[in-house]
Amino acid sequence: MSEFDSALKIFAQESEQLLQDMESALLTLESDPNDSETINSLFRAMHTIKGSAGLFGFNPIIAFTHEAESVLDKVRNGERHIDAGLISVLLDSKDHTTKLVDHCLNCPDAPLPDDLAATSSLLIERLTGKSQAHTLQSSDSLSPLHSEGGGDISLDDSWLISLDFKTDALRNGMDPLSFLRYLKTLGEIKDVLTFFPDMPKDAEMDPESCYLHFKIVFNSDASKQTIEAVFEFAADDCDIKILPPNSKIDTYLQLLDAMDENHVSLLGDMLVQIGALTPNDVNHALTNQAHARQTDIEPVKPIGEILVEQQVVQQPVVEQALKKQEQTKQKIATESNYIRVDAGKLGHLINLVGELVISSAAMNLIVDRHGLSDAGDVAASMNSLVNAIRDTALELRMVQIGETFSRFRRVVRDVSNELGKEIELKIYGGETELDKTVVEKINDPLTHLIRNSLDHGIESPEQRLAAGKPAQGSVQLNAYHESGHIVIQIADDGAGLNSEKIVAKAIANGLIKPDHGLTQQEIYNLIFAAGLSTKEQATNLSGRGVGMDVVKKNIEALRGSVSIDSTPGEGTTISIQLPLTLAIIDGFMVGTNETRYIIPLNMVAECIEMDSRECEINEVEHYINLRGHALPYLRLGDYFHSPKTENAKKRESVVVVKFGQDKAGFVVDALHGEHQTVIKPLGKIFEKLKYITGATVLGDGNVALILDVQGLIETAINKRKKNAALPA
Repeated sequence: MSEFDSALKIFAQESEQLLQDMESALLTLESDPNDSETINSLFRAMHTIKGSAGLFGFNPIIAFTHEAESVLDKVRNGERHIDAGLISVLLDSKDHTTKLVDHCLNCPDAPLPDDLAATSSLLIERLTGKSQAHTLQSSDSLSPLHSEGGGDISLDDSWLISLDFKTDALRNGMDPLSFLRYLKTLGEIKDVLTFFPDMPKDAEMDPESCYLHFKIVFNSDASKQTIEAVFEFAADDCDIKILPPNSKIDTYLQLLDAMDENHVSLLGDMLVQIGALTPNDVNHALTNQAHARQTDIEPVKPIGEILVEQQVVQQPVVEQALKKQEQTKQKIATESNYIRVDAGKLGHLINLVGELVISSAAMNLIVDRHGLSDAGDVAASMNSLVNAIRDTALELRMVQIGETFSRFRRVVRDVSNELGKEIELKIYGGETELDKTVVEKINDPLTHLIRNSLDHGIESPEQRLAAGKPAQGSVQLNAYHESGHIVIQIADDGAGLNSEKIVAKAIANGLIKPDHGLTQQEIYNLIFAAGLSTKEQATNLSGRGVGMDVVKKNIEALRGSVSIDSTPGEGTTISIQLPLTLAIIDGFMVGTNETRYIIPLNMVAECIEMDSRECEINEVEHYINLRGHALPYLRLGDYFHSPKTENAKKRESVVVVKFGQDKAGFVVDALHGEHQTVIKPLGKIFEKLKYITGATVLGDGNVALILDVQGLIETAINKRKKNAALPA
C-alpha cells in the first residue's frame, strides 16, 4: 500500500470516528445545550474534517463543512443558540458529510452527483438561514480604541500598532512619517492617534529629541511578521507593539484547536506558529521576565501574562494556547498507556493461543500416559502460564458495550420523531465488556428489538395520558455479567404484550392448535415465529412479522438465547444472554460410546450417577425424578447415533445442564472433567449439523464436538411433553 493510500485510509477512519462523536455530542446537547466543551468538540470535528479533506483536494467536503463549521463557530461564541431545530439540521449535516466522504473516497475524480449537490445546497440554506438574526454587534464583544477626542475606533478588523519612539530617534536619522508612508503600501491606515506623554514644558524641550508616540489603526491582510518588518530598521530606536485585529481571535483559536499535538511546545513558540506573535514579541517578553527575575522586586509573571500586558496578543488566545498545552499533556499521558493493534493481528494472536492450549493438553496427556513424574511440576507450571496467557489474550479483544449502546440514542430520537411519540433512552451498564466480535454481530439484532419497542411497545402520548402514565415513554438498555455470560436487556414501559392477540394470530397461522396448553412464557415466545405479528397496521419500521425470527436465529448463532417477560399495561423486557467470547471457553468433557462431547462449563449444574438414590428414571414419560423434581433427559449416544462398542460401559451418569430457567439431563457413559476448549468451526460440510455448534481438537489429536445446550434442552422438554401426552 502506497503512502497516499495509507493516508486516505487514515482519513476515512478518522472521519468516521469524528462524525460518530459528533452525533453523540449533538444528542448530548439536546439535554444540556449549554455544555461548552461539547460545543467545542462539534466545532473541532467539522474543522478537522475540513482540514483533512483539504489535503486531498476534496472540494465538496471542504465547501460543505466550512458552512457547518461557521455556524458552530457562532454557537461557541454565543452568537447563535443551540435549539432542537439546529440540532436536527446538524444531525442531517453529519449524515450528509458521511455521504460526501464516501463519494470522494470512492469516486475522487467524479463530479458531485446532482442529489448530493442539491442536499448540500438545501442544508447550507437551513444552516445559515437564521445566522443574521443571531449576530451580535461588535460593541458587545470587541474592545474599542478610545481616541483623544472621546470617539471609539473599532478594532474588529483592524490591527493596532503602537510606536513609542525613543528620545534619540531623530538624532539617529529616523523619520517617523516615513514608516507611515511605507505602511500604506501594505494596506489602509484608518486612523493615527498621536501622543506626547514625555513632552517637556516650554524651554525644557529639546528640538532634536523625539517625543512622538503613535497608535495606528491599520487594515491589511498582511501577516504580523510582514507588518513588523516595516519597522525593522527602527527596532533600536522605537518600542513596537502590534496587536492583531479582534476578528483574528477566532482564526487563532481555530488554528490552536487544529494544531497537531506533535507541534505543541512552549507557549511563545505555539503563538508564533499560528501567526499571533513574532519572534521579537517573544524575545521582548522573555527579556522582561529575565529582568524581573534578576531584580527580584516582585514575583516573576508567567510569559503569557507578560505578553497580554505588552498588548501584543489578546487574552483569549493565550488562554486557549495554555488550554491546548494542558490537553496535549493529558492526552500524551493517556495515550502513552495504549497502542493501536490491527484487529487481524489480534485475531491471529487468539488463534495462536488456541493452538498453544491444544499443545499444552497434548503435553499433559503424554506426561500422564508415560508416568513422567519429574515433568509433572513443569507441566503444571506451564498449564498455569498458558491459562494466564489465554485470559490475557482474550481480554485484549474485550471492549465496552457502552459505545454500541450510545449509537441507539440517534435511532430512538429519529424513530420517536417519525412516530410522533415522546421517548427517552436510558443506558445502564455501558462499562460491561465482551468480545469485540460479539459486539459487532449483536448490533443488528439490537437495532431491530429497539425499533420494535418504539413502534409496538411505547404508546402515543395521548394513549399514555389516558392510561395514567406520563406522556413521555422510556426504553432502557442495560448490560451486566452473569455466570460467565453477558445479559443485555431492552425494557420499555409501554403497553406490554397482548397474549390473547398472540394466541389468536398463532392459531390463524397454523402455528398452534386451539387447545394448545401453552404457558404464558411460551405464548410470549411465539412472537419469534416467522410471519407472526399482532400489529394491526404495518409501518416502515415493523409490523409485517419479518425479522423477529431472524433476530432469534442471529442471537442463537452466537451461542446465545433471547427471552421475553411482559406485564400488560406496564411494559416488556427482552433479555439476551450471550457468551463473553467466541474463541476459547472452559468446557466439561463427557463421553458416550467412545465419542466425546464438550458442554460449556458454565451451563453444567451438577453430575450424578444414574443408579443413585437421588434420581429415578421414568422411561415412559421420559424424565428423571431428581429429588422430587421432573427433569427431562436425553441419552446423547442414542440421540446422535454414536456407534456402540463392545466395551461400552454399562455405568451411566447424568449431567444436569441449565440454560436460563430451563434444565435437562444428558445421560452419558463417562465424565472426563474440565477441559480448556478452543472452538473450531465445523466447515461448510457440517455447518447445518443440528445441535452441534463447533468442535475442538483434543490433546491426543481426536476431535470432540461442542454441544448446543439450548437446542438439546428444548428437544428434551418437547420429547417429554410428547410422551406425557400419549395414552397410557
